[in-house]
Amino acid sequence: MYLRKSIIALTGLFLCIFLIVHLSANSLLLLPESTARELYNSYSTLLRESILIKIIAYVLYASILLHAGYALLVTIANRRAKAQGYQVNHFRQNSSWTSQNMGLLGIMILLFIVVHLANFWARIKLGIGLEVGVDAQGNKDVYEVAYSLFQNVYYVLFYTVLAIPLGLHLHHGLKSAFKTLGFYHQKGLRLLARISLVYAAIMAIGFGVIPIVVFLK
Repeated sequence: MYLRKSIIALTGLFLCIFLIVHLSANSLLLLPESTARELYNSYSTLLRESILIKIIAYVLYASILLHAGYALLVTIANRRAKAQGYQVNHFRQNSSWTSQNMGLLGIMILLFIVVHLANFWARIKLGIGLEVGVDAQGNKDVYEVAYSLFQNVYYVLFYTVLAIPLGLHLHHGLKSAFKTLGFYHQKGLRLLARISLVYAAIMAIGFGVIPIVVFLK
């Protein structure tokens, strides 16, 4: 069980780092269109053509699968243990709603990832769906893909609303990851709790606001 939780923690921390980079890149969409299009498309081209980035991408895909897979196994094991545990259980009184529902939050985030990959990765890298055009510099116009998607109010609502479970999952998960890996310094944990809250808020607000801003352009 400890090995599984350690894998969840390590892959989770890697995904937290990835989200910082991903949000930083997506923040380019907040710039005026003339600037945002060129920068965003150039950045996307760099990601597709860099060998190093391709290797990191495979690590990312593996991390998502391992994180989700082992989280599912641990959730099932925990539910079985509770069913066979003490008759008097103070679990609910001693834990937050988020910690009790990390599995549910994870499923919502997994749904978000699947839809996101279908809208961007499958269309841009696999050529599935409408053909992606090119910009004035000859780069694939990924900006247009994002802009067109976020002109659909239903997608805007989907991306914005699901930023909430993302934030909740990150807030609890980041704190728990360090504990799982053996970090129990009391003052450090209090500081980590604050950092986790700030980090989760930035991720949730950032990913939630960008679709709204693009929609209003």
